[in-house]
Parts: sequence; C-alpha cells; structure tokens
Amino acid sequence: MTDAATPRRRGRPSRTETEAAPATRDRILDAAREEFSERGYEKTSVRGIAKAAGVDSALVHHYFGTKEQVFEAAIEVAFAPALAAPTAVEDGPLDTVGERLTRFLLGIWENPITRTPLLAIVRSAVNNESAAAVFRRLVAAQLLRRIAGRLDLPDAELRAELAAAQLVGVAMLRYVIKVEPLASADVERIVERVAPVVQGHLTAP
Repeated sequence: MTDAATPRRRGRPSRTETEAAPATRDRILDAAREEFSERGYEKTSVRGIAKAAGVDSALVHHYFGTKEQVFEAAIEVAFAPALAAPTAVEDGPLDTVGERLTRFLLGIWENPITRTPLLAIVRSAVNNESAAAVFRRLVAAQLLRRIAGRLDLPDAELRAELAAAQLVGVAMLRYVIKVEPLASADVERIVERVAPVVQGHLTAP
C-alpha cells in the first residue's frame, strides 16, 4: 500500500500531468510572471516557478525548456497589448501617427493591470543579458519590424527604433525610475510634448 505522505516521484511528467494542458501550462505561465515580477530574472528559478504553480519542476521543463524560454513565453503574453501598436500606425493618416502611437503606448503604461508585467520585463532586461536578449528578440521581431513595415519610407527600421527609444526612455523615467516632475506630470501634457518628437522620427525627411 502506498503511503499518502510519500512525495511525488520526480522526473518525466506523468501521462495525467501532460494531459492536464493547457490549464497546467497557463498556471505555470501565471506563476512565472509573478515570480519574475517580484524577484527579477536573476533571482527567479525554474524550481521556484514550479513551486508557485504547484507542479514538479520537470513539468516546467517539459512545457517550456530552460528558464530563458519560460521568461520568453511569459513576457510574450504580458507584452501582448503593446504588440497592437502597429495598428496605431496604420489606423489613420501618417501625419498624426506620432500622437496615436505615443498615446497608445503610454496608455498601456498608465493602466496598472498592464503596467505591472511591463515593469517586470523592463527590470529583468536591464539587469540580465539573457533577459535583455529575449526582450530584444520580442521587440525587434514582433513590434519594431511590424511598425517599420507600415511606414514605406527610407530607413524605416531605424525610424521605428528611434521612435521606440523615445517612448521607452519616457517610460523608464516616468514608471520605473520615477524621476520628478515627469513621474507626476499629467499624461496628456507628456503626450503633447513627446508626440511631435515621435512623429519626427517616423516621418520627417
């Protein structure tokens, strides 16, 4: 008779565990986002994610692989709202794209629900090269190239990167470092000042 207190066997996930997807996979991702948000990339471990999700660490490896791959999967979901930014380029005239893009991305940062996972992403990317590499891949492939593809202008990728640099810089100072008076300024005032600069990066001759 098996003792009920006997710890679960470690190693390859059981058939029951693997058949529990996608609910188990989603639970792991939720736990990973929480762990990366609270601890940062360096201090987060696959074992810690597994413990928070209530699963064996082998199951985390089974679904996602390495910690870097778990991080990439977790931030891709968290970064999803920002990936709609290319639509802001496309929906409307090109001469007002700077305001639309600025308002859209700052709106994501202003919302506490979407801001929290973004803070975790940025903090991890700043402090760890592996996390930064994942962030670069995600931003370059899924955001900047999509924006550049809608510009149909010379140096489109450079233009998109400069616009992104402007907005990321504002977000870092306002939401991460919290430099005053920027951190407390009305968001409409920020849009008014920043949007023309973003516009210039994207469309100026």
